[in-house]
Amino acid sequence: MDHLTNLLGAGGGAELAEQVRALVRAEPLTILRLAHDIAQGDGVVPVDAVTRACAEEIGVLATVPPAEVLRGLEAVLLGRDVDVALQWLQEVGLLALYLPELEACVDLVQEAGRQHKDVWDHTKQVVRQAVRRPAVRWAALLHDIGKVPTRTFTSNGVHFHGHAEVGARMFDKVVQRLPFEREERQKIRFLIKHHLRSNQYSETWTDSAVRRFHREMESHLTDLLDLSRADITSKRPGKRRALLAQISALAQRIERLAEEDAVQPPLPSGIGGAIMSAFALPPSRKIGDLKRSLEEAIARGDLEARRDEAYYIDWLRSTGAVGDPPVVVE
Repeated sequence: MDHLTNLLGAGGGAELAEQVRALVRAEPLTILRLAHDIAQGDGVVPVDAVTRACAEEIGVLATVPPAEVLRGLEAVLLGRDVDVALQWLQEVGLLALYLPELEACVDLVQEAGRQHKDVWDHTKQVVRQAVRRPAVRWAALLHDIGKVPTRTFTSNGVHFHGHAEVGARMFDKVVQRLPFEREERQKIRFLIKHHLRSNQYSETWTDSAVRRFHREMESHLTDLLDLSRADITSKRPGKRRALLAQISALAQRIERLAEEDAVQPPLPSGIGGAIMSAFALPPSRKIGDLKRSLEEAIARGDLEARRDEAYYIDWLRSTGAVGDPPVVVE
């Protein structure tokens, strides 16, 4: 709170505003340090004179190396009262300067007839609720930017079809202004693109579908599930509990299936011999290739795991994976 405390104790009015302007001109990152103090200091914001002065001088941040701006923003994002700090940064004009995609979410209505529920307010709440891991909080901040170009109004309400995929493509422009490290950039983009996936889960999903989801989410699964939990902002306690329970059920089912697969292989132990017998094939590398094709089909959800040998033989025969049997010359 040092930066904020010093400025709050410096007096008020025109004298304070001029002092802040001079400080920001000399050290533009003062604006982000103030935002960091807000995020770390019980949501206390500077007096109006300080906010106005920072807004008047916001353009000087363009002289700071983008990597330093990125580090400053990330420090703000990891704060406890990040939602208050983000609102202050929006008021002083930082979003318009570095994140215009996010600035466009301000006052963007999400539900017809409910003017108070805009994308920006939702976003701030999601960021605050998200776990304090940088990639997750960045994804929380940017997960709905795709709603701006995809918003449509119909007789059934407001819709944002495809906004997750569009938002991921918009993030590609964000990284041209803020130089994320390659690994973090890829993770954030992945989380934005897939942030709706886990919310689509229901108990009607087959085990194969759950396995496929697990495989496709790869190393991002924990972050994605944490983002999905943060993305629940309903004010109705019953709905909130139900959605959280749904995500937990998915996580538990993934863990259970992974444990089962680690103990029991997906294919019956005698499948190699069954393939050779069914297709008159000699022991060879081809048998291993056919077994791998079956395992890949199980992973994709095209086949069920741990069925009898005939089930897999029928599939190989129906797909033509084996080819014509060899001709026996007598």
